[in-house]
Amino acid sequence: MTEIKFFFNVDNKLHFACNLAKRAFESGRNLIVYAPTPKLADEFDRLLWTFSQLSFVPHVKAAHPLAAETPIVIANDDTGLPHHEALLNIGDDPPPFFSRFDALREVVSSDADDRASARERLKFYRSRGFEIQTHDMHSHG
Repeated sequence: MTEIKFFFNVDNKLHFACNLAKRAFESGRNLIVYAPTPKLADEFDRLLWTFSQLSFVPHVKAAHPLAAETPIVIANDDTGLPHHEALLNIGDDPPPFFSRFDALREVVSSDADDRASARERLKFYRSRGFEIQTHDMHSHG
């Protein structure tokens, strides 16, 4: 069953997601980042290049020819996904294909709309029998 973790009260949702991608890469894990719209995928792609001056996080979009050899893959659907180890959702809705992954990570800012959509996702996963781990990042600095 998919292990689901929510990270709440992050200061900057996409920056936090970049740090999760960086940690996955540094620990040798593959990660699919679910960005359901092309605009969000492009924004996250750009941020991965610039969020950290001292590190490089190898990443491509799912349609790229090197996706199978690249640890971090940005996808807006489940077409041709090369990895099924971990999924990071940066969208507002549950990824329709999340249960194919060993792990799902959800990132939630302190923004009221973002928190509301996260509550709906949490209810959705719980209603399907998944256990949810939550981490309040506000208390972590």
